[in-house]
Amino acid sequence: MTVVARILIYAIAASALHFALGLGGLVSLGHALFVGIGAYSVALPAFYGESSGWLHLAIALGACSLVAAVTGAISLRTSGLGFLMITLAFAQMGYFLFVSLKQYGGDDGLAIPVHSQFAGWGLDGSAKVYVVALVLLALLTYWMARLKRAPFGMVLLAAEQNSRRVLASGLTVLHYRLAVYVLSGAVCGIAGVLLANLSAYASPATFTLQVSGDLLVMLVIGGVGFTSGPLLGALSYMVLEELLKGTTDHWMVILGPAIVLVALLGRGGLCGWLERLDARRAAAALKARSQ
Repeated sequence: MTVVARILIYAIAASALHFALGLGGLVSLGHALFVGIGAYSVALPAFYGESSGWLHLAIALGACSLVAAVTGAISLRTSGLGFLMITLAFAQMGYFLFVSLKQYGGDDGLAIPVHSQFAGWGLDGSAKVYVVALVLLALLTYWMARLKRAPFGMVLLAAEQNSRRVLASGLTVLHYRLAVYVLSGAVCGIAGVLLANLSAYASPATFTLQVSGDLLVMLVIGGVGFTSGPLLGALSYMVLEELLKGTTDHWMVILGPAIVLVALLGRGGLCGWLERLDARRAAAALKARSQ
């Protein structure tokens, strides 16, 4: 149950990154910053005995939105590799900030003595976190599918293909991209709140490049641009990781090449492969009927 709940939480974080990457074309290596802020939004109030989940959630959403607005406004002045490196730099700044807070555990992290309580119902078990994460992921996936067809999403998709034409139509691309970046950061913060409650622990390691890289790899495996890509990518990546960990201590040696093969051979990731397989089956069935 704990493993599945963790997969769902990472799928939520990957879906948040998909808002920025799949809609806005923003390749970010700094989304671990927002997951970490969400985790510490639970840990720091809990350190002082505050168990209100509504307060934890409000702090996470407010802090992540504010930080995303500031860092996004700076990062979006660049593009491509520059944007990638600046977002990574902001995440590293978050890491070193929380490492320096020795009163809150520093590099050792901070145990969470009380879980988030929502009107007497607390996230004090993996089963409860699993249920909440499942519902949130379902709602988020549905919303993401609707957002792609909404005017907001269409502007972002058009800007990714040809931003000059969108600008010529009178729309400010920067504002749309900043909005989707803030939205992406806020949703990542919710994933951080759930992750903190699941593990009863918050650590500066949440801010590291590995977490941001994992989210990006999940999208590559699942398929960028596909609504179900984050879920399929998180499921495939984390299940494979768990299986390999139980087989050998050198599991990264196997996992790395497997990811490279998916990226090279599976255009569009697993979702793209399934789409092409379905198209071939439909073509074969049509050919059989015509004969």
